[in-house]
Amino acid sequence: MGIQDIIEGKKQWRAHMARIKALPPDYRIVYKEIQKYYFKVGPIDLPDGALLPEIVEFFEEGVASGKGVLELIGDDVAAFCDDLVKDSRTYADLYQESLSGNPGTAGT
Repeated sequence: MGIQDIIEGKKQWRAHMARIKALPPDYRIVYKEIQKYYFKVGPIDLPDGALLPEIVEFFEEGVASGKGVLELIGDDVAAFCDDLVKDSRTYADLYQESLSGNPGTAGT
């Protein structure tokens, strides 16, 4: 990863955060909880994937249609998060594998 890649990554992250700041307060609160959840137990490819930007886009569409954030995702934020990554390998899987001592056996 070169310096240009780092600079470009920072630009993309700042643009992403600007989109979040433009959301209504209830959407921002829920987004931050989703982000915290995914940074703890989320998919391994989270930094390189499109999951978080897609959630922001989903939220922007919800705002445009006049819906509240809980109307979009339901009352259980963790269940919403888990459903989005149910087929992805997560940090939680890696942790379970490290405890069992059997790498590569999570989910089997």
